[in-house]
Amino acid sequence: MPDTGLNNPALRTDTVSMPVPGTLPPPELPTALRLSMLLRCLAIQGSWNYEILVGNGMGFCVEPALRQLPGGPEGQPYKDALARQSVYFNAHPYLASLAVGALARAELEQVPAARIERFRTALCGPLGSLGDRLVWAAWLPACSLVALLLFGFGWSPLGVVFGFLVLYNIGHLGLRDWGLRAGWQHGLRVATAMGHPVLQHGPRYIGRVSAVLGGLALPLAVHRAIGGQPPLSPIPMGVAVATPVLAVLLVRLQGRAEGWRVVLLLLAAFVLYSVVR
Repeated sequence: MPDTGLNNPALRTDTVSMPVPGTLPPPELPTALRLSMLLRCLAIQGSWNYEILVGNGMGFCVEPALRQLPGGPEGQPYKDALARQSVYFNAHPYLASLAVGALARAELEQVPAARIERFRTALCGPLGSLGDRLVWAAWLPACSLVALLLFGFGWSPLGVVFGFLVLYNIGHLGLRDWGLRAGWQHGLRVATAMGHPVLQHGPRYIGRVSAVLGGLALPLAVHRAIGGQPPLSPIPMGVAVATPVLAVLLVRLQGRAEGWRVVLLLLAAFVLYSVVR
């Protein structure tokens, strides 16, 4: 199992007996401030480099909140906090907003600098692991298969691209916004947010849906690419439905039936159908 960071001591505060900064009920996050940080999160990789990765981007995203520190942008607390947030940081770019919200709250509550630095370092691994599993290994392939399915159903190339972008960005923008709000709400106890069911179990369920989508999309897309009949005619629809059903059947019959026999039987059925028809 990948390291989600839930057992990392730097992310745990449940052993503290007295309330400490960063674990009290969160102050209200003004809408204007949330939108400002969220928009900046879209450019978090704008200054990516091999030395500090998205470190500059983190400082850029947190900066609107730091203006509320005593003395404003001209004060020493602002300068120290901005310098602290602009050093090395590595995380998935979509889930980095979770760190942005948590670190912004920690800075405004003036949590000790050493503790913020330890907390910031501890966030890197978990956010990278969770984001890679959820987005690159699950959500992106699922959206690509939906686009392929749309192509198989006869959508125009422009419509396929538009459908993919709409679906993908609904998930990606929603994840960024949720991360920012959850990070602000939980503060130093952000491990609670990283235990969210979508982050922990989403990749597994999206993967199962993707398997079905692949079984439906590939036959229809190939059928259209070779100039076959309309996608809703019996043969292409039969192949599209039979493919995921066959995959499930092979899994169920594992060890009790050989896959090539099942495939041969299925091909014989289609040949018989084409002859009779």
